[in-house]
Amino acid sequence: MIREYISAAMAKADYKIYPEDGTFYGEIPGFQGVYSVGDTLEECVRVLEEVLEEWLLLGIVLQDDLPVMDGMDINVTATA
Repeated sequence: MIREYISAAMAKADYKIYPEDGTFYGEIPGFQGVYSVGDTLEECVRVLEEVLEEWLLLGIVLQDDLPVMDGMDINVTATA
């Protein structure tokens, strides 16, 4: 399920190119602090996916409130 969640989040990513130096910037709306910069679009996408995966894993460990993505809820709830 995590792969499907990551794919759904990546499909919502926004990218732009900085004309000053030609670098690419990517971010995913709703995922605060998840962004990347790369010399190519491919590098930017690859790094963004890595950052997203690490952000999600940390969020799961810390039991943060993670965004529901296309009906997929990967939040961990405590059990008694």
